[in-house]
Amino acid sequence: MQKPSPVDAIDPVDRLIARAYRSGLQVPAGQFREWALSQLARVVPCDGALWGTGSVSQLRFHTVTVHGLPAEFPRQLQSTTAINPIIAEILQNLDTPVDMRDVFPDAEFFASELYASTFAPYGIHRILSTGHLDRRSGLYSLLTLYRRDRDAPFSELDRQRQKRVIYHLFNAASHSFFLHLARTHADRPPGAAGAVVDGAGIFHEAQPRFLDLLDERLPNREPQRLPFALPAPGEIAPYADLMVRCERLSDLYLVVMWPAGPLDRLTAREREIVYCVAQGLSFKQAAKKIGVAPSTVANHLYRVYRKLGVYSRTELANLVHPQAAPTQDS
Repeated sequence: MQKPSPVDAIDPVDRLIARAYRSGLQVPAGQFREWALSQLARVVPCDGALWGTGSVSQLRFHTVTVHGLPAEFPRQLQSTTAINPIIAEILQNLDTPVDMRDVFPDAEFFASELYASTFAPYGIHRILSTGHLDRRSGLYSLLTLYRRDRDAPFSELDRQRQKRVIYHLFNAASHSFFLHLARTHADRPPGAAGAVVDGAGIFHEAQPRFLDLLDERLPNREPQRLPFALPAPGEIAPYADLMVRCERLSDLYLVVMWPAGPLDRLTAREREIVYCVAQGLSFKQAAKKIGVAPSTVANHLYRVYRKLGVYSRTELANLVHPQAAPTQDS
């Protein structure tokens, strides 16, 4: 008898979880869910899978990915939400796999309108679904596995494997998404965090740090959406003691938020002048670089001193480059 290799000795669910987190930058963000579903199908054998994310209040997917199924399947599935009894069971048992057999006995299911209109056209006979709700963002995720063989129902082992992996797949997908965003949006202030929203401010993705910043200031805020209006794309706006920047992301918006610092109270022109002066440029040199008169630099700098409560270029430079400030022993 052949001895198992070290790889064989590793639990397949643990392998999948580790691979999901490690692949955050290797797999393109737009392909991560499809890749993850293909990996999951090896651990919990299935003929098709669906991963959708949306608002729990609307029970509509913002984004949806299918594996081994036609692209139109999610639309057909959502069109029969009102007659699908598994949905209520999923919402009452979040993070726990629900088998259609436990909700809709086979004799009734295979004779139902739901089966005839939604699952029979795709040869689907066995269904195992798990829902997850992030209560702080209101984001609802659904991951469902499908089998075409009526004589191959999902087992207890299948349930346990799906239950163990589901949380990690949802988090690995979000992690991958923001890792890729960080590559293309590198100019983030210290302590900044991001979220992706639609035009109504409803969350499509959100980093935990972003939700932390909101919860610290508005513990009773309405989940699912931003508590403030979106700034115009490319602009920075204050909210409480936070600064908020909005950028277009296809038909959505990337919102970056960070705790306001002293320089955030300045206008864009004032910050431009501050950075020039902090580099050691004279009024004349700064004016030439920015394209204004030296008197304009002087007037702006006077207002900056009053706003920030500083009285010299050295104090101003220490605000811009605090790591360069001398210690008490120097």
